[in-house]
Amino acid sequence: CVLRNFSDGEIWVKYSENVRGTDVFIIQSTNPPAENLLELLIMIDAAKRASARKVTAVIPYFGYARQDRKDQPRVSITAKLVANLITEAGAYRVITMDLHAPQIQGFFDIPVDHLYSSTLYSGFFSRNAISNLAVVSLDVGGIKMARAFAKRLDADLILIDKRRPSPNQAEVMNFIGNVEGRNILIVDDLIDTGGTFCGAADALRANGALEIYGACTHPILSGNAPERIRKSAVSKLYVTDSIPIVAPAAETGKIEVLTVSDIFGEVIRRAFSNQSFSSLFDV
Repeated sequence: CVLRNFSDGEIWVKYSENVRGTDVFIIQSTNPPAENLLELLIMIDAAKRASARKVTAVIPYFGYARQDRKDQPRVSITAKLVANLITEAGAYRVITMDLHAPQIQGFFDIPVDHLYSSTLYSGFFSRNAISNLAVVSLDVGGIKMARAFAKRLDADLILIDKRRPSPNQAEVMNFIGNVEGRNILIVDDLIDTGGTFCGAADALRANGALEIYGACTHPILSGNAPERIRKSAVSKLYVTDSIPIVAPAAETGKIEVLTVSDIFGEVIRRAFSNQSFSSLFDV
């Protein structure tokens, strides 16, 4: 396909080959800038108008997922709006990974296949065994993901009790579980500014933790997050390529990228041949 921008910034899309009667899989994360989401919508519409049989939106990172409820007066439930836009554009199915809130699947009136990075990470950490390991969840919302890691790695589970005084700021209060003398794996679905993640790592080190590792699915790493990670107590942060890593983050020396392309490739193959996905994941 060909994507161009007019001089005023408008996006123009054309498929260079015939897609009539085919199954089209469009791979596009909807992370900022907003042009990523708009490109996805325009490509879905172009494929439908070119008489594609089915259009599947493969969204490794579903942006705007954190805006999933009205937590203040006069705000948008943007995750629902984005779900409506993708559906109305003509998508037949959505494939995504580690939604910030799994309930967002219910925002769609089309099938959603929700994949899990824990399949990738558990295999990786099993091959690179870490002794005396404990898995840490940064909040109650991430405890299900952390429990999946702990179960697969036969490790203890630790929960951090934190309070957030304002958006994008978090203060670590205390730990539920023993961290002293343990090697730690902090797991989360995404890291944005890095304040919560780095604050937790520093607090864990101050409470006697040994080596501290991180596993994150979506490395947004906005603002000065790369610098925070570089200065933090984290020994190594493992992320996936659901979002491209920008240069400052790649140069920290603490970030290693693992690819989820094999998982998405196998899921696309199974979707095309109408095979089961569940055997790929421990659900």
